[in-house]
Amino acid sequence: MKVGIQGIAGCFHDMAARKWFGHEDIHTVSFESFEDLFDALSADSDMMAAVAIENTIAGALLQNFELIRKSGRKVIGECKLRVSHSLCALPGSDVSDLVEVRSHHMALLQCSGFLSRFPHLKKVDDFDTAGCARKIAEQKMTRSAAIAPAYAAGIYGLEVLHEGIENDSRNFTRFMIVGKPDEPEADDADKMSVAFTTPHEKGALSKVLTILTFYDINLSMLQSMPVVGHEWEYRFYADLTFSDRERCMQAISAVAPLTLDFRILGAYKSAD
Repeated sequence: MKVGIQGIAGCFHDMAARKWFGHEDIHTVSFESFEDLFDALSADSDMMAAVAIENTIAGALLQNFELIRKSGRKVIGECKLRVSHSLCALPGSDVSDLVEVRSHHMALLQCSGFLSRFPHLKKVDDFDTAGCARKIAEQKMTRSAAIAPAYAAGIYGLEVLHEGIENDSRNFTRFMIVGKPDEPEADDADKMSVAFTTPHEKGALSKVLTILTFYDINLSMLQSMPVVGHEWEYRFYADLTFSDRERCMQAISAVAPLTLDFRILGAYKSAD
């Protein structure tokens, strides 16, 4: 099974894909950008994907919601992954002998407390956490360390000098698993991702939310972004959680006429 990811082997997308698919034999296919990933999905209907959608610190990745909506693919699951960083270097390295630490700029920020203990280390902003680990291993960079998942260190033969160095241990990223267009819905689905646009008129969104409340549908996430070319119109992306699928569909039937283009992106079992 081919699963597309943004990044390379050892990155958090790779970890999320393997966590969700469990022991199934999957082959992760690496892409430099999310746009490249979705171009590949449109060309290969058999490929699936793991796509980061929101982070507890950085917030939502709205562009990925939009890519999923435009793709016509179905969301079949979600995976929540704790973001834990490690300081990795070539085997036998000592922090006192290193001169620089490389990682994605967000990872450097998320480990600022730990790095403040080592002011001699120059912080180098690089493209990707796992990519930094691979570069150090391949180029034998004896004076450099990477901030990357411990999983990546294992793949590329680096030594973990310090583990769990992030500032916030409650840093989680939620990934959506994007399936094939004809993927069957899970029997135990209790969550649904939807997209809709409201007209530019008084109380348009309030009416939608009131109906969802009436049907006992919990709104666990709501994000908006402007609709390009339609001034003051917004597209909303929402996650609905429910215990009764039939009642959820009744709520959607009541809400849809109040919107301009209601779309169910997928129904799936919520992640712990």
